[in-house]
Amino acid sequence: MIRLLGRQTSGNVQKVIFLLEEIRLAYAREDYGRQFGNTATDAYRRLNPNAKVPTLVDGEVVIWESNTILRYLAALHAPQLNGANPAERSNVQRWMDWLLASLNTPYVAVFKDAKKEPAERSADFAAQSADLVAQLAILDGHIAGKPFFALGRFTLADVALAPIVTRCLDFPIERPGFPELTRWQKAIAARDAFGVAVGARPSALTSAA
Repeated sequence: MIRLLGRQTSGNVQKVIFLLEEIRLAYAREDYGRQFGNTATDAYRRLNPNAKVPTLVDGEVVIWESNTILRYLAALHAPQLNGANPAERSNVQRWMDWLLASLNTPYVAVFKDAKKEPAERSADFAAQSADLVAQLAILDGHIAGKPFFALGRFTLADVALAPIVTRCLDFPIERPGFPELTRWQKAIAARDAFGVAVGARPSALTSAA
């Protein structure tokens, strides 16, 4: 059985859970990271030298980096989620790359400081918040009138974006309403697999340790 090493509350772990649940692939999730204090051990570093989560263990295959895990699982079990040809795959995977290249930095910065008192926030909080809003505006514009981010159907683009964008829309910062992005997020949140990913529903596919 596939082992997923990572705490439920990690957005990057949630991406992987979301996909595993969507494709109905049995797995065992084990608590690693942050409060569990077990990613800096020699044993874990042999699996993932970055000492971060998630790490996926599939028999003799060990994979880290959440988007790489998504691509691996889709290639083996659900290739339709990644496109049928290079052009389609480029439409799917650009949003996965964009997430890391453009959204992740302001997301992490705002995530760390949004709930703090203003005097306790980092000096660049306002700039990072403005950048985050600008990136969300790109998403809102792209998804306008569309059900999904690529190919007109549910793909890895939606899987990768969903946990992080959901958090971004919940941050207590000043921003536009982003009605199109909010519509998409609500539709994603209604999927059973996403409910499992964020801990709102139990899974019938896994055990947690």
